[in-house]
Amino acid sequence: MDEQVTDISQTLKELANDLKAMRQTVDSQHTEICQLNRTVQAQSKEIKTLKKENTELRTRLSKYEEPPKDSTNSSTPPSKESMKSEVLRRTKSLRETSDKPIGGQLGHEGHTREMVDAPDEVIEHSSHYCQDCGKDISGLEATLEYITQEIDIPAIVPSISEHRHLAKVCSCGFHNRPYAPKKRGGNDITFGKNIQALVTYLNVVQCVPYERLQSLLKTIFNIEMSQGTISNIIQSTRKKAMPAIELIKDHICQSPVVGFDESGCYCNGRLDWSWIAQTTYYTFVFRASGRAGKVLEGQFGDALKKITAVTDRHAAYFVLDFKDHQICLAHILRELQYLNELDSNQNWARNVQELLKEAIHERNQNPSTKMDTSPWLTRLDNLLKLSLGHLKEDFDRLRKGLIKCKDYIFNFLENPDIPSTNNASERGIRKLKIKQKISGTFRSDKGADAFMAVHSIADTAWKNKQSPFEAILALY
Repeated sequence: MDEQVTDISQTLKELANDLKAMRQTVDSQHTEICQLNRTVQAQSKEIKTLKKENTELRTRLSKYEEPPKDSTNSSTPPSKESMKSEVLRRTKSLRETSDKPIGGQLGHEGHTREMVDAPDEVIEHSSHYCQDCGKDISGLEATLEYITQEIDIPAIVPSISEHRHLAKVCSCGFHNRPYAPKKRGGNDITFGKNIQALVTYLNVVQCVPYERLQSLLKTIFNIEMSQGTISNIIQSTRKKAMPAIELIKDHICQSPVVGFDESGCYCNGRLDWSWIAQTTYYTFVFRASGRAGKVLEGQFGDALKKITAVTDRHAAYFVLDFKDHQICLAHILRELQYLNELDSNQNWARNVQELLKEAIHERNQNPSTKMDTSPWLTRLDNLLKLSLGHLKEDFDRLRKGLIKCKDYIFNFLENPDIPSTNNASERGIRKLKIKQKISGTFRSDKGADAFMAVHSIADTAWKNKQSPFEAILALY
């Protein structure tokens, strides 16, 4: 009986030890499980972060997988192209290969310099000694073999004119002066109109910066001129040009078709916008602080209601009350070219591209014919109704954009006076980008306004087959 009791006590003691060991094991496993849970949570958080980072990196790398955008397939200006794209653009023509031979075509009128009948100077070249035996032959009569003429400029020396201002006193006592009275502190030496016109021409038309222009005047013409004087000359030209600028603006307001464009210009440390309004014969460039439609309303007012505007698809133009509109097809063709490069297996962009090219070719073949646009709009509608869900979103984005402005695509077929592109406006405003590429920025508002005013005069003269220099000279 005593042995059994002893056995139970020993058993309970062993069970208690086992229970204690089990509790220790459970606590240890619980600690390990908690540690594993914390590890899993940390790894889940890290996986989530890596997935987000992976998505961002894929988005950033996607542009390198897609064809690069440049001036041939987008609205990217040439100044912002990569070096590779610029090299391709300069070595590869956008024109498609034709069956015409290389060089001047049959019937092309050639041009060459012709000799003048009365040269300013005649110089005779003859031998005085025999090149064989050395005998003196200076007294022998020479025979004319051939004539050449050389074009050169004389040594450039500035001419100085002295103006003597004489006064006459009439018997009535009146002091007659046929000239303006001398300004107090004024300089006794001034520059003539030829020099002032040349300075303005070189700075605005040829985009020569002040410092280079100062050096050129000293080196070539032996004329000392400060940069401040150059600035004053250009500002004076601007003041003289204002009546002509207003006349150009009036002609543009009365024109039935006007091309508009805008581009950023850096002026006095901030971003302004230069605007252009141009026709076949007139160019008007001005500066504004923004690129909203109210800028054109402030310049042209109710005249916009009588104008058919040729523009790109910038939203500011479509809130204005124009008589009609024509969007630039060159912009659309570049975007379609990008879509063709983005997906060479699709046909939608290629078909739209061929439709627009066919319409432009039809106008070129019949430059003065008024055409019915209904068949062209029907073909375009059929292409715009197609579902592009299987293609990248760039395709549907362009399709929706064309749907919004489809009524302004073929207006150039109805009216021969309307061009199919806005390239003329872009050419007119390109001078500003060249100026900025050379000089970087305008240092003052007056300098920017003077450049645009004189450029308006020079470009208008060029459009009318006149010399820009002569047009600037005529302002004095």
